[in-house]
Amino acid sequence: MRNLYRIFSVLAVAVLLSSCYSNRAIGLLQERDDLPQYKPADYLTYRIRINDQIVYRLITMDETISKVMQRGASSGSGNDYNTYRVYSDGTIELPFLKPISVVGLTIEEAEEKVQNAFREVIPDAEVKLTIANKTFTVIGDASSGVYDIYKDRLTIYQALAMTGDLSNAGDRRHVRIVRPHDNEQPEVLEFDIRTNTIIDSKYYYIYPNDVIYVSRSKGSFYKVASYTAFLGLVTSSVSLLVSVLNYYQNFVPANSGK
Repeated sequence: MRNLYRIFSVLAVAVLLSSCYSNRAIGLLQERDDLPQYKPADYLTYRIRINDQIVYRLITMDETISKVMQRGASSGSGNDYNTYRVYSDGTIELPFLKPISVVGLTIEEAEEKVQNAFREVIPDAEVKLTIANKTFTVIGDASSGVYDIYKDRLTIYQALAMTGDLSNAGDRRHVRIVRPHDNEQPEVLEFDIRTNTIIDSKYYYIYPNDVIYVSRSKGSFYKVASYTAFLGLVTSSVSLLVSVLNYYQNFVPANSGK
């Protein structure tokens, strides 16, 4: 009987330790005083960095120049545009132009600078400029991968939704963003994503080349995904206990008497 009691004790402890994920543990946009309270912060416009890939489009009424540019684009990559890397000295080299320093500029500032340079040789030049490598990376207890930033001011919620959202076991209290900076150590931003004050804080927006890391929460080994799973665990534990009791009553005494 002692062995039976030991088995029952182990099963009871397993059931007691098992619990479901509560809204307090995994819910977003919670209004609770015991959660971190983040202050609003101004949105910082992205500035071009070394190794960024610049894409530009030149618009002009000069048909000769237009045809030359179109041939150059199609022969380069098979697309309607070419990409130009920002070199370590902060410059890009575009057709017909001397190297132009763009590092540290916003897209709008770089666009105006490139357009002014083109207008020295093409008076009616209009330039549209963007960055080709607008991506972020997700690793850890989420759907890991590299994803495109498809819009300006992409939020942390939108970024994680693109990955399929966090798993229940993801540690929402210690989400981290690793943000690189030129000639500096990467910045690590750690925050609790459950609080509603994350909106418009410095943790809210995702920038090109950000890495979002979500670790597995402590104690997730003892959690179950839902009450249905919890009831299933209890039912299976009870069924196992009943089977053990039946076995003990039907076979152990008979065997011991021989």
